[in-house]
Amino acid sequence: MSEVIAIDGPAGSGKSTVAKILASRLGYTYLDTGAMYRAVALLVKENDVDLSDKKTIRDLCRTMKIRFYWNKGIQQVFLGERNITDDIRNSYIDMLSSKVSAIKEVRDEMTALQRKMAQGNNIVAEGRDMGTVVFPNAKIKFFLTASFDVRVKRRFLERKKKGEPVSFEQIREELKKRDRQDESREIAPLRPAKDAIIIDTTDMSIEEVVDKMLFYIEKS
Repeated sequence: MSEVIAIDGPAGSGKSTVAKILASRLGYTYLDTGAMYRAVALLVKENDVDLSDKKTIRDLCRTMKIRFYWNKGIQQVFLGERNITDDIRNSYIDMLSSKVSAIKEVRDEMTALQRKMAQGNNIVAEGRDMGTVVFPNAKIKFFLTASFDVRVKRRFLERKKKGEPVSFEQIREELKKRDRQDESREIAPLRPAKDAIIIDTTDMSIEEVVDKMLFYIEKS
């Protein structure tokens, strides 16, 4: 039987970094569902599709061929033969992916694809509805959170490290808007699963978070 470890949480909570390390430690496959929604958002943008055109967006989801490739410990995201790793990591795609992910047709297609990708694999699945919708029977579910100010600081430093000309206030407003979109959407809003283990990462290092999660996994 394959096992799923589900990790959910808002932007800046540390879930992506933690999920990658956890998957590596356990020898599991890391499933980056956020990148999948970002890929859909990129296709919507490049094809100039209106968000009200649900049929076209659904068709984009059904025909896109997304795959993940690891090169020297760094994940690369491909659509067909095209490397879109850098194309999907900007503030515009971040906000658009949140809007796209609120579309029922998109969530239905992505949920089916994510479950298919998990078949026969032990995975660490990271996103916003892994424990509540996609993998309700996951072996163990985590929900990572952190204070808003800490999450803003983390995202600001991350973007500055990439050389992006952003201000702290800009990141604050973007994160506030992203949180509002994720938490208020009708379909699969961001929230902890009833049986999720909630970990506040505000005052914790990445290693401390990983160690705590491994403790719970070993107990389960």
